[in-house]
Amino acid sequence: MKSPSYFLYARKSTDDEEKQLLSIPAQLDELRSFAQKEQINIADIFIETKTAKIPGRAIFNEMIGRIEKGEVSGILAWHPDRLARNAVDAGKVVYLVDTGKIVDLKFPTFWFQNTPQGLFMLSIAFGQSKYYVDNLSENTKRGHRQKIRMGIYPNHAPLGYLNDRLKKVIVVDRSIISIVKQVFELYSSGKYTLEQISLFLFKHHIQTKNNRPHPKDRIKEILTNPFYYGYFRYNKEMYKGIHEPLITKKLFDRVQEVIIDRGRSHPKQPLNFPFAGLIHCGECGMMITAEQHIKYYKTINHGQLFVYYRCSKKNLAVKCLQPYITEDVIIPQLNQLIQKVSLSTDDYEWFQTKMNEDVQKETSSVRGIVQEFKNEINGITQQLDKLLNIFIDNLISRDEYLKKKEELMSKKKTLEEKITTLEQSPYKWLEPMREFFDNALQADKIASDNTNLFEKREFLKKTGSNLTLKDKRVDCDWLNQWAALQRRPTSRNRVQREGFEPSQGYPDRFTVYCDWPLRHLWLYINYTIEVPIQL
Repeated sequence: MKSPSYFLYARKSTDDEEKQLLSIPAQLDELRSFAQKEQINIADIFIETKTAKIPGRAIFNEMIGRIEKGEVSGILAWHPDRLARNAVDAGKVVYLVDTGKIVDLKFPTFWFQNTPQGLFMLSIAFGQSKYYVDNLSENTKRGHRQKIRMGIYPNHAPLGYLNDRLKKVIVVDRSIISIVKQVFELYSSGKYTLEQISLFLFKHHIQTKNNRPHPKDRIKEILTNPFYYGYFRYNKEMYKGIHEPLITKKLFDRVQEVIIDRGRSHPKQPLNFPFAGLIHCGECGMMITAEQHIKYYKTINHGQLFVYYRCSKKNLAVKCLQPYITEDVIIPQLNQLIQKVSLSTDDYEWFQTKMNEDVQKETSSVRGIVQEFKNEINGITQQLDKLLNIFIDNLISRDEYLKKKEELMSKKKTLEEKITTLEQSPYKWLEPMREFFDNALQADKIASDNTNLFEKREFLKKTGSNLTLKDKRVDCDWLNQWAALQRRPTSRNRVQREGFEPSQGYPDRFTVYCDWPLRHLWLYINYTIEVPIQL
């Protein structure tokens, strides 16, 4: 008598819950021994390495399709949970047994007989398999929630970190920590593209599994991940982590600014247009572009080159009516703006002396400024508590809650870093302020020299000027420190104890800086904390 034919099906997924189950080779050895003992003829072998939690296994479906065609009368597997851990696939097997397509099922670890009682027990086995998966999923989620409450990221560590499987925490990967930091520093300079960052990583042997440079989306994912400054997102929500940050929040914010700026539409310009892509239209907000034309005259044998700047007019919501303007008209206006933030040699030398004196002597404590930051952090903590209560009461949507929470936590981290900077580096203001005055000293020279227009462009970019063009007039919004310098009085007769004499029509915000410790001035300008001024 010929032995009945069966399909042998062996499956193992890479899921953590199946690590203790038999490997594929072990299953095959056990099943072949069982088949020989039971005199079962194996028609074909199907091996699959995929979870059975959800329907859609290609090899399993292929086997079921061949069974429906009547190729064999049964299936041989290690246990019913190898065939199905979901209701759809389990229902397929039970239905094929009901309709006679499957005459028998053989399992070394489970008894099955094609009777109503046997089908009932098979359904229970499939149900238990599904319950095991569902319960395991809930336990996993519960474990993740506990990790999150402890500040531990519950997923795979991002680039630059490693999962410590013994301590169940994420630690820094010391072998590439400096490279990852360089990635953020390089991109924050605005001189590198995502492709160049990818090639930088590739050069240092950080690549994909296929030994290729990482795609741009992967690089952007790294650069926008708050994990690197000590926070992490899970299920779209922001949490504070206990892992070691690789970068500061300030550097992370600079990177985000570059990413946002790169995302805007910047028309490509030839190299002979120094102010293209630098100025925005004051009417519609689009970027100012440039073009050149040659005008020919009958009285001379050659033409004259003219460079025109105009709005790109890409704002479809606004009909921009701004006219053209020649480069010759723009240059004097830019020179005038640059001149407003220049320092004379005498003033520059006075400031250098003042800075040296401030460093040599004991300056006023920054305790008051730190306390202001701490008070603001306490206020943010209260706002977060109120926000959570509002969300729990269903007064705002989840998306609104997550967006506001991330915004508040980002601001809180920024303030925490400022406190650390002020407490640990009380003289960190010195070098940035020296650079500030060095640039201001060069402003007059840059404004007077019209031979190198790109130098003017770089100065305006360095000072963070926000240039707009409207009605053929160029206007500028300076960054805090440059705005303060621009608003100083034109008459700056120094008085030994009273500082500069204020001129009529000028605010006092910068006029008192000679008698004010320069460290406090720098903090005041950059952190916009209203420090009491002793006149």
